[in-house]
Amino acid sequence: MVPGPSDRPSAPRASIGELVRKGQRSISFEFMPPKDEAGVEQLWSAIRDLEPYHPTFVSVTYGAGGTTRDTTVQITGRIARETSLRAMGHLTCVGHTREELVEILESYRAAGVRDVLALRGDPKEGPRAEWTPTPGGLTYASELVALARELGGFSIGVAAFPEAHPSAASKDADARVLVAKAEAGAEFAVTQLFFRASDYADLVARVRALGSDLPILPGIMPITNLRQVARMAELSGAELPDEVAARFDGLDDPADVRRVGVQVATELCEQLLALGAPGLHFFTLNRSRATLEIFEALRITV
Repeated sequence: MVPGPSDRPSAPRASIGELVRKGQRSISFEFMPPKDEAGVEQLWSAIRDLEPYHPTFVSVTYGAGGTTRDTTVQITGRIARETSLRAMGHLTCVGHTREELVEILESYRAAGVRDVLALRGDPKEGPRAEWTPTPGGLTYASELVALARELGGFSIGVAAFPEAHPSAASKDADARVLVAKAEAGAEFAVTQLFFRASDYADLVARVRALGSDLPILPGIMPITNLRQVARMAELSGAELPDEVAARFDGLDDPADVRRVGVQVATELCEQLLALGAPGLHFFTLNRSRATLEIFEALRITV
């Protein structure tokens, strides 16, 4: 008797790293846990708007010190259950013991989430503050990657920094940290926001020079609020170049700021794809409009 479709074993699901390596353009979106009911509605509106574009994955961030732990797991699980989207949860070492990290990873598994972005995370005082490990916890993102790999069944991503992490001794040292995360089991990386394609190209070159072929997805932050994005860049160690900031001089109307921000992001995306970036990862801030306008400019269709 020939088995019917429901009797045949399903093929193993490709990991995000494998999907990115296939050479097809990866598109992904990052969301934040909402703070109130209005935020919940805004988040799900953005998800509905962006779902038809069939992204490779979407991710949900994790608050400093585990402040959004339950909400992050809950939202990521809901996306996995109720949409066609592949959901990836963030996880940081900050404020957690090793046993708690195992518990959170198992919570993701129970929620149907098999993809995690493993981060060291920033101290509550900010990324430039001195790092103090949690007693009984982990010190490096590579240790969290190894822990997730030890538990098994997870596709693991990590963070990368085109302009180097604020605490890194040098860009070369930061590249070695990224390669160590790949050696621990990371399958791909997503960069922090940046505004010059040359910074991304330099990071990729440094990592390749160390013998690693880790796929690195560039993180794109459309500027819709100049002050907000400038502050986020400062905190992450990224520079808002003078030539970019100058394009917003004299713009007071939020619509004009968004229009120029979309132009700047579109130009960056075009440059990155021309350089051979395996895809684009958009920091949406739980809003879809700017991302959709960039898609239209790039002629990315449903």
